[in-house]
Amino acid sequence: MAIKFQYNKTSLQSLDKQLKMRVRALPTIKNKESALRSEVKKAKEVADEFDGKLDDTLNGISDMLQLYDEYTPDILTVKDVNMSVKKIAGVRTPVLDQVEYEIKDFSLFNAPGWFLDGIQHVKEVVNIALEREFYMRKMELLDRARKKTTQKVNLYEKVQIPGFQEAIRKIKRFLEDEENLSKSAQKIVKTRKAMEDEA
Repeated sequence: MAIKFQYNKTSLQSLDKQLKMRVRALPTIKNKESALRSEVKKAKEVADEFDGKLDDTLNGISDMLQLYDEYTPDILTVKDVNMSVKKIAGVRTPVLDQVEYEIKDFSLFNAPGWFLDGIQHVKEVVNIALEREFYMRKMELLDRARKKTTQKVNLYEKVQIPGFQEAIRKIKRFLEDEENLSKSAQKIVKTRKAMEDEA
């Protein structure tokens, strides 16, 4: 990225101000990136835990699965999913608060005896699957924010800060050269005037 500047003191002050702002902001952005990286890792670990939990739950009821042929799928429906938002390092992430279910009326006498337990198992599986989904979404959001923050860190560290430093160095050299030329010119004029006065 080429930094546009002019060879004057105003441009020098502007570039110096922008450089200082970026140098001050860099540690904060690095800390944010580090925090996001850590949170992404945690969210992935929790999502993996829910994967394991889901597998364990399904394995635990595997011997009952053939009974689910008698189960009517529309008996239990998800009525509402209550969620809230939690900010992590400035990123809004979803949090599952509660899942509301609706159970249709059914006859306890005509239904198999395991129906009530079956409904509880289905609720458990749905809860685990939803929790896992929320953590996967959280991980995606945090990872996207981490990537943007990493890009910003790299932009500041590798492009903008060195670019501003180089531009400031060029302006200072130009202004020093200009000042030296001016002083030299003044000396020459003084010397000539002194020679003319002597003659």
